[in-house]
Amino acid sequence: MKHPRFLSGPALRLLLATLALVVLSACGGGGVKQRVYPPSLSLQELRLAPDGAWELSLRLQNFSNVGMRMDSVEARFELGGHAVTTLRLRPGLVVPAGSAEVLPARVEPPPTAAAAVREALASGGPVRYRLSGSIGSSEPRSRQDDFDFESLLHAAPGLDGVMR
Repeated sequence: MKHPRFLSGPALRLLLATLALVVLSACGGGGVKQRVYPPSLSLQELRLAPDGAWELSLRLQNFSNVGMRMDSVEARFELGGHAVTTLRLRPGLVVPAGSAEVLPARVEPPPTAAAAVREALASGGPVRYRLSGSIGSSEPRSRQDDFDFESLLHAAPGLDGVMR
């Protein structure tokens, strides 16, 4: 039996390619599902200023697969077991998906916390810190997320008065 002429050669290839394209486009119809996870805040660097204040570089981390507009941060900052301050920041920026932004802050440390940092810098040992509080975001939807982050800072080799 002979095949009809319209299903031979180039016409058959065009029909198969069109059918494959239709099937493949039906498979990916929904796009990537937005997954929004709580952001976090950590201390990237503590630098001693000449006047005794601390210049902080805070890392605002977005773990979601979509960008998030971070509007507010309120964080209790403890260092070496001593309460330092409550940080209140208004970043007003979009942190891309799976990325981080660095926020600057300046703190006048209490004498007990300042002594803990001086001792750690002199001995070369670590000092424990903790940041806990909440981060407010408005995109992709309005939410308020709590966070609690604890880690160690170590003297940065070759950089006087810097801990990371």
